[in-house]
Amino acid sequence: MTGTSNLFLIDTNIIVYASEKGESPKNKSSKELINRCWNGEDIFSVSSQNLAEFVFVTTRKAKLDLKGAATFAGFIADFQGFKKISYNSNTVMSAISIADEFKMPFWDSLLAATMRENGIFNIYTENSKDFKMPWINAVNPFK
Repeated sequence: MTGTSNLFLIDTNIIVYASEKGESPKNKSSKELINRCWNGEDIFSVSSQNLAEFVFVTTRKAKLDLKGAATFAGFIADFQGFKKISYNSNTVMSAISIADEFKMPFWDSLLAATMRENGIFNIYTENSKDFKMPWINAVNPFK
């Protein structure tokens, strides 16, 4: 079962690729996708978890310094075209159940639980195989 909402969450990997310098195919596709939101053509969702993961990944892999990561994350956090969602202690408990039931990593389960609580059933992600739940429509924009 997939949701009826057309709202898509943008996964961390898409945000990371969009922040990279250069013109790799993934960079270009990610920028085009996110620019649909910047240009008012689409509204996307982003979780506070995505923003935290973005800062962690980009600064850990030396793609951005902390100031650069904060600036890029801030653009997304402040932009009204992105619906911001977050999790709470109940979401964490739900994520544990999802991780156990679907035998998947906790962090992906937390994102799935957060999406479900917010009525979001679509995700753009490079890792579509990681979202095995029947209520999520995972779309790899690079295919």
